Amino acid sequence: MTNNARIGRAGAHAVMIGLSVLAIFPVYWMFQTSFRPQNEIFSTSLWPAAPTLDNYRDVMTAMPIFAILWNTFKMAAATTVAQIATGLLAAWALVRWRFPGGRLAHSLIALSWLVPFQVVMIPNYVLATRLGLLDSITGLVIPNAAAAFAVIVLYNAMRGFPREVMEAARMDGAGSFRTLIEVVIPNLRAPIASISILCFISAWNDYFWPLLLIRKIENSVVQIGLQFFMTQEGNDWGLLMAAATLASLPILLIYLVLQRQVVDSFMKSGIR
Repeated sequence: MTNNARIGRAGAHAVMIGLSVLAIFPVYWMFQTSFRPQNEIFSTSLWPAAPTLDNYRDVMTAMPIFAILWNTFKMAAATTVAQIATGLLAAWALVRWRFPGGRLAHSLIALSWLVPFQVVMIPNYVLATRLGLLDSITGLVIPNAAAAFAVIVLYNAMRGFPREVMEAARMDGAGSFRTLIEVVIPNLRAPIASISILCFISAWNDYFWPLLLIRKIENSVVQIGLQFFMTQEGNDWGLLMAAATLASLPILLIYLVLQRQVVDSFMKSGIR
């Protein structure tokens, strides 16, 4: 390896290390602030002089934080399952069958991805009110049960699936639905895993729709629960950072446990 190559490689690693520090430092600051007593909240030291668990105790006293985390997990998991299921069925219909208006349907689905959820929040709220879904996990899941992004990614993955394999399954007597379940889906684990991760994180971080729909703190999700410590009189930073740390732990644990699968699935599916 030449000197220029070594210098270039060292420079690339230096840039990557710098970017990693920039990405990790806010998370570290949140974590260490959650252990600071009130009189050290605005200290610039990298670690509190007298770490304490008082902020965590106060969070558990102020709100049912674990019930809120469980509500968020149920909502995010149900939303992910629904989006993957509807995405698979829609993508399979667009790929498997040729019908008039198929390309138009695909184009409309792609265009709907560009429409922000805030545009349809009010109609969804009116519909949820009429159906009696206010202040419920079901009401949070149903409007997000289908995602254009999931349909598009799964459509592109299925379009590259060998048609000879699907035709062989049909000749062996497998129906369309059986071919999807037993042949196509097992060979699309990478894109399905990728989309599942992205859908779960997106649902976990959702704020606007729960803010509009949820009324009671015990039925709330974590993003709304964090707002409990942000008032017009000021923010309770110690409790807010403790609650944010607890809210971040499930996502961090999922990533640590599934780190290799996450990276492999993103690389195989082409998602960057």
